[in-house]
Amino acid sequence: MSTTIAVLGLGAMGLPMASRLADVFTVRGFDITAERTELATAAGVTPAVSAREAATGAQVVLLAVRNGAQLEDALYGDDGVVEVLESGAVILLTSTVGIDTVREVADRLEGQGLHLVDAPISGGPTRAGTGDLLIVVGASDDAYAAALPVLEHLSSTLERMGSRAGDGQAMKTVNQLLCGVHIAAGAEAMALAGALGLDQEVALRTLGAGAAASFMLNDRGPRMLQSDAEVRSRLDIFVKDMGIVGDAARAVGLATPVAVAAEQLYLIGKARGLGASDDSSVIKVISSTEE
Repeated sequence: MSTTIAVLGLGAMGLPMASRLADVFTVRGFDITAERTELATAAGVTPAVSAREAATGAQVVLLAVRNGAQLEDALYGDDGVVEVLESGAVILLTSTVGIDTVREVADRLEGQGLHLVDAPISGGPTRAGTGDLLIVVGASDDAYAAALPVLEHLSSTLERMGSRAGDGQAMKTVNQLLCGVHIAAGAEAMALAGALGLDQEVALRTLGAGAAASFMLNDRGPRMLQSDAEVRSRLDIFVKDMGIVGDAARAVGLATPVAVAAEQLYLIGKARGLGASDDSSVIKVISSTEE
């Protein structure tokens, strides 16, 4: 296709998305880490030495950033791309950064003739690389139409939640409440199985065959049983995301006691130095065999 896409952030999710898009689009990628850029180059992505170089002439800029501060920097920092984008270009935000943050940025971009498509993703790196993501979107009609070919190539489930940026963030916030609680609950269950003297691998296999099964238990459970699990999703991401859940709930006056309890486990994990570890390592906060 003739569309040129700049992917900024080639981390755990950005790299497989860029690789997937490079199958049919012209894709330029930028990351501050040389190793990630090299991996993207091997996957057919054209490397750029700066975010602005990647974005110059691009119709779509896909942002895979960690938080609102990185979003602000990617758009308006020293290497911010807003300065080089042509009117009508689309900023496709795939990250979870919070409802209010996205709406404020969308208003600023609109005043500069640019579209923001609020499109947080769920599914993990493997599914990102095969176009099997869940993507929830908040965007105007024009912005959604412009981004639709890209969104469809990345997703197996695409839901437009509303016509306003921030609507995608709202849905992703609900999604992350469940994900964060499910991981924490799975960690408690596997820690209890171990404390009761059960073979945890057998317990995990058994739970996965019954009514207690969940995607998060089946996905994170095996890594919970590894002493040094591969990092597929950092624990401190859920510190951020559960904070977003709490902020959203308080803004509408809704009690979320289970989510708050789960958030505390992630905060304890980060305080114990597990922030950069896989989020499955939250089991170490609970288990009597933690390292």
